[in-house]
Amino acid sequence: MTRTPWTTRALAVTFSAVLAACSDDGTLTTDAVVTATVGDDTGTSEPATSAPTSAPTTTAPTTSEPGTTEPVTATDSDSSTGPGTTTGTTGEPVCADGTIVCDGEVAKICDGMGGFHSEETCPNACAPDLGCVECVPGEGVCDGNVATHCNEEGSGYVDTVCDDVQGVECQDGQCVGACAPASLGDSYIGCDYYSVVTANAVGPTFTFAVVVSNVSAEDADVTITRGDAPVMDILVPANSVEIVPLPWVDELMIASGSKVVVDGAYRVRSSRPVTLYQYSPLEYEKDGLPTMSNDASLLMPTTVWGTDTMVIGRNTHFGNPGLYTVVAREDGTTITVTPSATGGLVRAGGGIAADGTGMVILDEGDVLQVLSADGAPPPNQPDPSDLTGTRVASDKPVMVLGGHYCTFIPVSVCCCDHLEELNLPVENLAKEYFVTTPLVKPLGENPFPKARMVRVIATTDGTTLTYDPPQNGAPVALAKAGDYAEIETDVDFKISANFKIAVSEYMLGQDAGGDTGDPAMTISVPIEQYRSSYSFHAPTNYESNFANITAPNGATVTLDGAPFAGFEPIGATGYAVARVQLPNGADGDHTISGDVAFGVQVYGYGQYTSYWYPGGLDLTLIPQ
Repeated sequence: MTRTPWTTRALAVTFSAVLAACSDDGTLTTDAVVTATVGDDTGTSEPATSAPTSAPTTTAPTTSEPGTTEPVTATDSDSSTGPGTTTGTTGEPVCADGTIVCDGEVAKICDGMGGFHSEETCPNACAPDLGCVECVPGEGVCDGNVATHCNEEGSGYVDTVCDDVQGVECQDGQCVGACAPASLGDSYIGCDYYSVVTANAVGPTFTFAVVVSNVSAEDADVTITRGDAPVMDILVPANSVEIVPLPWVDELMIASGSKVVVDGAYRVRSSRPVTLYQYSPLEYEKDGLPTMSNDASLLMPTTVWGTDTMVIGRNTHFGNPGLYTVVAREDGTTITVTPSATGGLVRAGGGIAADGTGMVILDEGDVLQVLSADGAPPPNQPDPSDLTGTRVASDKPVMVLGGHYCTFIPVSVCCCDHLEELNLPVENLAKEYFVTTPLVKPLGENPFPKARMVRVIATTDGTTLTYDPPQNGAPVALAKAGDYAEIETDVDFKISANFKIAVSEYMLGQDAGGDTGDPAMTISVPIEQYRSSYSFHAPTNYESNFANITAPNGATVTLDGAPFAGFEPIGATGYAVARVQLPNGADGDHTISGDVAFGVQVYGYGQYTSYWYPGGLDLTLIPQ
């Protein structure tokens, strides 16, 4: 067999018509003439043609000096002439073996030699590379604001409501607009959220609130509902943040037992991309009274909710329960709960048994809140009842928050505080995380690092852990999925595992040092989910607010447009952390950006209270 030498980049092939067998769209056509243009890196070229298929020819191998071209004719099946095709000795394209092509409604499987292994007449439709299908992927129609389009597998049509509240409309069977899922991508930025009250010891005079940050250059119309009932409409100007007080949901705030609350969540929709946080409550002090039970949580838009989430919570404490909360975005969502080794002591209710197992069906906006039971621990020891590691699986996407009614951390250090934070779906978890020590600032004094509790949860049996820098005495293995380990430390370090893990951090009680703050909870963000820009809010009525920024060595990062220094290296990881005190002036809104992707944690303190949450993240799918 003769072989014609050329380089891939020196060959540009244009088809004046496509030969019999495979065309670019996978359909079959009749006789044609191929015109090939062969060129080199200088861009010079001359046409080379093969004869019509009725008179096939071959050409002996040729070589060209740099900067010159000579006509050649492809004679070897190694030469690609189009998707799924090779060129045979006749000069005609030949489908690669196994390629499925369509001849009208007939699906044909190529044998790689110009023929076919088999043919099948499709009863409905034929799609290239798929064969017989119910419909051709991508095809669709609009019926008012309902987009009906064929799914990627060609197995059927999917109806999607193009929500005009989010400024989305239907075109050619697809929802389009700045808030369409295809436009948003996978991150904490979105247009459709749910906010949910969690069980909390705080008094009802304080304010539950969501904070809406408009990250776009246009004003956002925000609509808040609960079930079918309207709550409020607000305008959030471009590149600004609005604090929105909302009524407490009493059924969820009271820790009376596990339960389902119909329409228990607030739905927050925007006409432009925004980010959303919730504060439970917003103030740490009101009318001269301290709340003494606060936390805050980042929320994620419905477009990135998941169907498999591992709960991160906290042990029952002096009868006060740990908790997790599940919110549905679609009617008829089936939730299946599998407890971890520590998650089998539950205050039964809402379809969840006392052993932590259960199956519950939620409709859109419904909330399942599960509370841990009292496990009767020995004095000054953690309660054995802890919902952490419980697996929440669903047949449709849901959001899960984990937390606590009010707890000490450590178990013997005053005082108790509320915990709540978003729990990431397993598909968004990873094997590597950075954890960094928060600063604490006593009134009238300079800030200094304060130890915190780090918790690592296994998603897979046989998980091993390593640390950089090494952490003496830190656990190096977790035997079962759902098992967790804890480290009390004031050191910054990187955690690595052989399988995906979830990582959380907890502030210690005020009496552990610093004379301010109390327990608060955050989730650590996988390194793969770091971003290069964030917008966030830090309440101005707290004593002090901080941000921890973790970035590669040498990164340039600006806060509210001004660069800052003070990065300290983290072991031999190639990353460093800077701890920055946020000003309490202005409106508490901040932006932070860098020349590379980095991570942000935001936290603040008041007397016997605090909050802590990740400043944002991407939510891309990470393989195991």
